[in-house]
Amino acid sequence: MKRVLCLLLCAAVLCGGLFVVGCAPSAVLSKYTIDAEYDPDAGMLSADMHFDYYNDTENEISVLPFNLFPNAFREGAAYEPVSSVYRSIAYYDGESYGSITVESVAGCERWEVGGADENILFVYLASSVFPEESVSIDIYFTVAFAHVKHRTGIAEKVVNMGNFYPVLCAYDQAAGFYECVYYSDGDPFYSECADYDVSLTVPAGYIAAASAAGKTSQRDGKVTYRYTLSSARDFALAVSDAFEVTSRQVNGVTVSYYYYDDGGAAETLETACEAMAYFGETFGSYAYQSYALVQTGFCYGGMEYPGMVLLSDSLEREDYLYTVVHETAHQWWYAMVGSNQLEYAWMDEGLAEYSTVLFFENRPAYGRTREEMVHAALTGYKAYYSIYNQIFGESDTSMNRNLGTYVSEYEYVNLTYNKGVLLFDTLREGIGDNKFFAGLKDYFSSYRFSVAAPEDMIACFRKTGIDVDGLFDSFLRGTAVI
Repeated sequence: MKRVLCLLLCAAVLCGGLFVVGCAPSAVLSKYTIDAEYDPDAGMLSADMHFDYYNDTENEISVLPFNLFPNAFREGAAYEPVSSVYRSIAYYDGESYGSITVESVAGCERWEVGGADENILFVYLASSVFPEESVSIDIYFTVAFAHVKHRTGIAEKVVNMGNFYPVLCAYDQAAGFYECVYYSDGDPFYSECADYDVSLTVPAGYIAAASAAGKTSQRDGKVTYRYTLSSARDFALAVSDAFEVTSRQVNGVTVSYYYYDDGGAAETLETACEAMAYFGETFGSYAYQSYALVQTGFCYGGMEYPGMVLLSDSLEREDYLYTVVHETAHQWWYAMVGSNQLEYAWMDEGLAEYSTVLFFENRPAYGRTREEMVHAALTGYKAYYSIYNQIFGESDTSMNRNLGTYVSEYEYVNLTYNKGVLLFDTLREGIGDNKFFAGLKDYFSSYRFSVAAPEDMIACFRKTGIDVDGLFDSFLRGTAVI
């Protein structure tokens, strides 16, 4: 997500139809059917969600826990969604609060909201669901949006609707369901692929960008957008009455740019299209039929969702295009190939950042070189290491760590982005380009629509015939001297 955050922190320290899209795997997936309406006068969204759960685990399931991400923005939340560094930027009109309220749940024995920070909806099923069985429940909920330039919130010109609905917690065969805590550092989301059928109704004159393409129907001064998306980790929306839209086709994919203040919109779209083509060629085919880029108020550089990304309207031009490429890389490393971002943030952020290096290395017209970008990562990391050693003594530079253990966003950025770049560039130098890219392609094809662990990635590079375990171990445990 926060590519430009790295640069800022380093600087601060040193100075009407229905489209079915996606390529679903052979396994049966759970399905979200959401019928929502947004009221801009109240800043509220109301929604009915029908959830079909398919038990693809090896265990009996009696409770379904759902992440309630918008509750991170409520007054009195135990975990602030925005760090102190970015509060004044994010809350552009003073303090503001939001929340998600579960009004009712049908098809269960009982339900309650709990977790570490009122962040989990627990649905207790009337009867246990055994492997390869299904159950359906209905959740009616409302979301009050804070006035905040964040993933879920009302910015000056756009309503950002990322993570707006109850999301089933990802399941681990050994540990069970994983409950996400909304830390301000990093992207505190971890979910598995599902199918989506989403309808959103807004007043006429509003345009919705989404994780999928769709057409509209109009009635009584309102417009309804309907989308379906197969095998997606999330579904996101962004709504505005100020959007202009420009689109292009790339290898059968409709790439659309929603913006309101970009004199270089054609260049922005071209960069996105070039990135889509390059990553598809280099890693493997993009899975969906559409990709939306959304200019919006956002306190960081950008944010990724399957089929859609947010881009901050406050970025300088060069950083804006860099962010376009970085967030597009996340369509491969996060959207299609998943990982637990709360425990192994380097797996998607580090690889997305290095994929950005690869893109610019192969597009010299943009004026960035691999050497310069890797050197910048090294310089930033060394500055962090020197400063933190002076402040804290011996710094913990391990990369496999929970988001809640980072001392600051500065530390998070350096250990996931900068050290991630150094890890992948060192790996590439050590095994050579042919094996490096073969490993990446194998990683993508083996874990597309799945969740990968660090050992899964390492195994893909090991299959090239090179023992890479020592290199990964030294970086991930923090024993490598850089």
